[in-house]
Amino acid sequence: MRVAIGSDHAGFELKNILRDELAVIGDEVTDFGTDSLESCDYPDIAVPLAEQVAAGDFDFGIFICSNGVGPSIVMNKVHGVRAALCHDPFSARRAREHTNANVLAMGAWAIGRGAATEVVRAFRDASFEGGRHERRLAKVQVIDDRIPGAPDAG
Repeated sequence: MRVAIGSDHAGFELKNILRDELAVIGDEVTDFGTDSLESCDYPDIAVPLAEQVAAGDFDFGIFICSNGVGPSIVMNKVHGVRAALCHDPFSARRAREHTNANVLAMGAWAIGRGAATEVVRAFRDASFEGGRHERRLAKVQVIDDRIPGAPDAG
């Protein structure tokens, strides 16, 4: 799989661990940064990551900060992104199966390494179920298309 991964300074160490674990299982992982523990602003990294996921350059993305909330808000403003904040495998799996989420947000301060690995695996290995969920996502798409400046907005 092609995976985009990024973090701010609070998620830097966990990002590196997850990046390496994904590479070991054969995923092609692109690291959007940050590259140190020095304080940085998550939108500067989350937006380019989200834009490339939305463009189809990656199968999915992962973003890690202290709690995952800020980046999930920011990334969900990018047309075509469905970012889900998950800290357990059930939520991560459901995010893909029912909402076709394409970015996983996590908080490094809210989850340990072992649990984070399980969450990433659940998100990675799940796929959209379609069916009744397609009707709901079509309604989400209508909302997404109303955002000013969104491509092909009607």
